[in-house]
Amino acid sequence: MARYFISDLHLQPSRMDLAKGYYDFCEQHLSQGDELYILGDFFDAWIGDDEDGAFYKDVIQQLAALKGRGVSTYFMHGNRDFLVGGKFAELTGATLLEENCTITLTDGRTALLLHGDSLCTGDIEYMAFRQQVRNPAWQAQILALPLEHRRAMAADLRAKSKSMNSNKAEDIMDVAETSVNAAFEQANTSLMIHGHTHRPNRHKHTNSLGVCERIVLGDWEQTGWYLKDDNSAVELVEFPL
Repeated sequence: MARYFISDLHLQPSRMDLAKGYYDFCEQHLSQGDELYILGDFFDAWIGDDEDGAFYKDVIQQLAALKGRGVSTYFMHGNRDFLVGGKFAELTGATLLEENCTITLTDGRTALLLHGDSLCTGDIEYMAFRQQVRNPAWQAQILALPLEHRRAMAADLRAKSKSMNSNKAEDIMDVAETSVNAAFEQANTSLMIHGHTHRPNRHKHTNSLGVCERIVLGDWEQTGWYLKDDNSAVELVEFPL
């Protein structure tokens, strides 16, 4: 049994190359008994579990097929797909994960899993937005709107996000060291796995627990990224799409 961790695929109808890369990845790497952890931003936007677009139906069917092959899938919300809900889990067979959950890897270490945007506390503007969209009352209000209205809202939010990010300093959009160490200490673990920043790497942090490791998953663009936990080895892998 192997565990695979991915994030930031940003699947969308206009990027069929990303969808094909993801389908190929599943076909070539995932076998019966394996586990797939999707740590947010699997979709470039998710407007609700009543999404009826053909592209999204295909993705849901593919996830359901993984369950049929004996692959266990775990899904964590990101900043693009925070509206994924219970119906999605029912249709796909995926287990929804709470942010800041922990699992035990094959090497015996406990790993803290999160999308990663909660660590970017230097970006005050984004953190205020995050608090708003993670509010259940706000989500219920949005989900009550017609599908076409939500599609337009999602497109508008993506455009505004791209415009705002282009004017922000690079370090503001990365994780804050104090927030990283606080997350390590709160979880009482020396290993963290997350995505969001699109800066794949393995980092060392020193805090009250000693030397801790933070593994950042890469976004899928020209290449894909996954973290593999197998036979007590944890490897961050980049591959062509």
